[in-house]
Amino acid sequence: MRDAVHWRSAARTDPGKVRSRNEDAFLDCPQLGLWAVADGMGGHAGGDIASQLIVANLAELPLYPDLDERSKAVRQCLRWTNRRLSEELTVNAGRDPGIMGSTVVALLLEGNRGACIWAGDSRCYLWRGRRLYQLSKDHSLLQRLIDKQKMNIDEALSHPAARALTRAVGAAQELRLEVLELAIHSGDTFLLCSDGLYQDLSGEALGDALSLASPRLMLECLFEGVLRGTARDNLTAVVIRL
Repeated sequence: MRDAVHWRSAARTDPGKVRSRNEDAFLDCPQLGLWAVADGMGGHAGGDIASQLIVANLAELPLYPDLDERSKAVRQCLRWTNRRLSEELTVNAGRDPGIMGSTVVALLLEGNRGACIWAGDSRCYLWRGRRLYQLSKDHSLLQRLIDKQKMNIDEALSHPAARALTRAVGAAQELRLEVLELAIHSGDTFLLCSDGLYQDLSGEALGDALSLASPRLMLECLFEGVLRGTARDNLTAVVIRL
């Protein structure tokens, strides 16, 4: 993989302080220029199965030489996983397993190009020039209320179903993915994370962590910040430094 030697990454997951089961999963694969975070839908049977299936299937993808081919392969893989989860529900219908779903956010890097692919509210951030950019946009009722109903964040959060997802792998027959392509600059730092991490940290705290010297130190700072608090959800992060 061209330029893979320049990509340093680290990943970590933690169940948090409240939940007994960790339904998050991650993929940290710098040799393939591929990273991902998947967050199983909390409260549903099989959320951990869904997230683990996503990262396992992504890890098995062949290394295509072109970013466009690789992006297409990731999207096809996620749609195939979506169908697989739907079939699993059909087979187990008598046991009423509920939804087997998961968010996903994946990052592909090749040379000076990158692609972010996601469904749900796990996020991709970019730290560039001492500024933090949120590259992904949440597929959630909260974000829809802000966009469509023009509510402010406090008004939207007061909605009883604000945290409900509007897209996820395994949540519907057809999976709609969002894709963002971008140019990569030397010194760029990316953060992929589940909502259990970013919900408990301010943008300033995220930026302070991502300005540290190495992905390992960044992760230590991020997790320490969340675990000092209530840490009510599973938390997972992958940091990639160029």
